[in-house]
Amino acid sequence: MAIIRSWQLPLALLVILAASSAAAAQLEIGFYSKTCPDAEKIVQEEMTKIIAAAPSLAGPLLRLHFHDCFVRGCDASVLLESTAGNTAEKDAKPNRSLRGFGSVDRVKAKLEAACPGTVSCADVLTLMSRDAVVLSNGPHWPVALGRRDGRASSAAEASKELPPASGDVPLLAKIFASKGLNLKDLAVLSGGHTLGTAHCASFDDRLANATVDPSLDSEYADRLRLKCGSGSVLAEMDPGSYKTFDGSYYRHVVKRRGLFRSDAALLDDATTGDYVRRVASGKFDAEFFTDFSESMIKMGNVGVLTGNQGEIRKKCYVLN
Repeated sequence: MAIIRSWQLPLALLVILAASSAAAAQLEIGFYSKTCPDAEKIVQEEMTKIIAAAPSLAGPLLRLHFHDCFVRGCDASVLLESTAGNTAEKDAKPNRSLRGFGSVDRVKAKLEAACPGTVSCADVLTLMSRDAVVLSNGPHWPVALGRRDGRASSAAEASKELPPASGDVPLLAKIFASKGLNLKDLAVLSGGHTLGTAHCASFDDRLANATVDPSLDSEYADRLRLKCGSGSVLAEMDPGSYKTFDGSYYRHVVKRRGLFRSDAALLDDATTGDYVRRVASGKFDAEFFTDFSESMIKMGNVGVLTGNQGEIRKKCYVLN
């Protein structure tokens, strides 16, 4: 993975890095250059081993970052374990299918061995999600660092704030707007569904015999029903390409073969529908890669803690 210097970056990416929010403006490219100069290299090397051994983990690691940033901002609160007095985000119903926690612990342990108490879990998760995309043949983008880890995690908040898989565009747009993200970001970040699998329980309401979702291709619905009814609990979100980051997710959505209602709903709005159809044409994958990089930078800046806020957890699953 090449190291990208700030002077090599497109102007648009530099503007997004600098201007997303006041707190995000305190994030820096090369934040650990003096305190842990090999931080990004350590993450990259471990991620290379992780994805080589289990390519299907790229999607779950990207999803972990999404689910973290939409609740309390990108503060690694999704990684905290529940305690006797508190049910944490990871045990909220929308998060019970999250995977990749062990990989985060593995990377964090390597960083702690090299630079104790220096690199936050929030930065670790942000870097791992970027590297998961890169190692799946997706785009590389610069990650400004300096996030701090949150000290609170609430299952109730997660259930309320995470975008639901059954949501329509007005609902999803409202949730995204509350995080400083717009309709284009919704269409672009939905493209993350090009990686990974989903539990049958998250979309089986679309397959009920009496109420098959009309926005779902009937032949595809039959295939999903057969798969989920034969003992399998997982389905590929981007069939035939779920380990590779590309634009094929959009081509499935146009064919009414998006796995979730939220995927199908993108076609119902002029802005998101136009974007889906544009990438689905197969002529604008490079544009999608650039757009995804920009939207991931924006999302990675949502609600960040910096300076003396929060803490730097020694272990990502428990407060210091």
